[in-house]
Amino acid sequence: MPYHLRILLLAFGLSVLLLGCQEQQGTAPLVEETLTSPSCEQDSAYVGKCYGVPLGDYLIDTVKLPANSFLENFLRSCGVDGESIRGLGLLVDSVFRVKRFRAGRPTYFFRQNDSSVSYWVYSHTPTEYLFVDFTGKEPNIRFDTLEVRCDVVGAHAQITSSLWNAMRDAGAPTELALRLSDLFAWTVDFFALATNDEFFAVYEKRSVEGVEIGVGRVLTAYYIHNQDTIKGYSFQQDSVLSYWDAQGNSLRRAFLKAPLSFTRISSHFSYARMHPILKVVKAHTGVDYAAPQGTPVMALGDGVVIAKAYDKGGGNLVKIRHNGVYTTGYLHLSRYAAGLQVGKRVQQGEVIGYVGMTGYATGPHLDFRVWKNGTPVNPLTLDSPSDVPIADSLRDAYKHEMHLQDSTLRVLFDNVLKVNEGKRD
Repeated sequence: MPYHLRILLLAFGLSVLLLGCQEQQGTAPLVEETLTSPSCEQDSAYVGKCYGVPLGDYLIDTVKLPANSFLENFLRSCGVDGESIRGLGLLVDSVFRVKRFRAGRPTYFFRQNDSSVSYWVYSHTPTEYLFVDFTGKEPNIRFDTLEVRCDVVGAHAQITSSLWNAMRDAGAPTELALRLSDLFAWTVDFFALATNDEFFAVYEKRSVEGVEIGVGRVLTAYYIHNQDTIKGYSFQQDSVLSYWDAQGNSLRRAFLKAPLSFTRISSHFSYARMHPILKVVKAHTGVDYAAPQGTPVMALGDGVVIAKAYDKGGGNLVKIRHNGVYTTGYLHLSRYAAGLQVGKRVQQGEVIGYVGMTGYATGPHLDFRVWKNGTPVNPLTLDSPSDVPIADSLRDAYKHEMHLQDSTLRVLFDNVLKVNEGKRD
């Protein structure tokens, strides 16, 4: 390679900084992966099998990718010779954008007996990896994926305190609790789960070489509360996989159950409440959710921001118009989400601000309000309409799929379901 070209490549390589601890905006700290890498902290034979390296006499070092480090400096510090890494940044960038590196992810150095590095693997996700072969005249680089096996399995959890704890106690992945929370977000009040409520789920367990790496699709799920059972079935409509009830109505509603994670309801909807500061009886047409300062507040549903202002009583507030019928309001915010402006369209679950105690407030909380055709309504009794149902042309296919999913769940949990049905008879 000509000397001037090597100098150019070296200059480029030294300009490539591993900003793995930040998002593209440069403000968010690194969030540790919740899924286990398939090869992380496994024995050498397993790592070699995952990445297709014949072990032979190779020794494997596992080194987590550091934050705020130059790629070349990191590799040099781990024993890769200077000739191999000169200009490597440009070569890597042509296959895998260097700015996508994530600090804290595991990397693997395959060393010969003299400690020289023959191969380097960067595990980008539990299933994606960058492979660099240093054994040739020029480094050979590829970005590849591991073969993932999906097994259909079941999980049954009985509530004692929370769904998260129940899943953990049942030996199921806690990630499944998050997936079920999303699946039933519009139909189950997760702040009001009762002791002995039950969740059943049939889902795909994803694994690589026998090591579980996470949850794939949730195929079907039941939530049982007293005499009621809410069922969710997976089905694809308009090329989108979503969840539906036994009648073919979408489990997705127009609104979330609540716009934030809260500790308690500190004040209910009332037309005659003693104001805690003004000490006069007046209407409080909202619900106060007590929550720690800075708790994210989410849009209850898709809509357009129609107000972002400061009110003497309500402090920093946001109003969102969702359609021709419903409008929601969020009061006493400590601050607004970055980029939030009047006229901006927001999506359901998007963070619009953070809990505070601006305006007339005795402590940090969200005063949440809903208007239906301009008239205040109680958010806790809001009747949220379903999303688009299963199309008539797909009804027969959906009923068939629903029957198959019910049958699978029955096979996995027949005895437990029979006990539940006996209790309800």
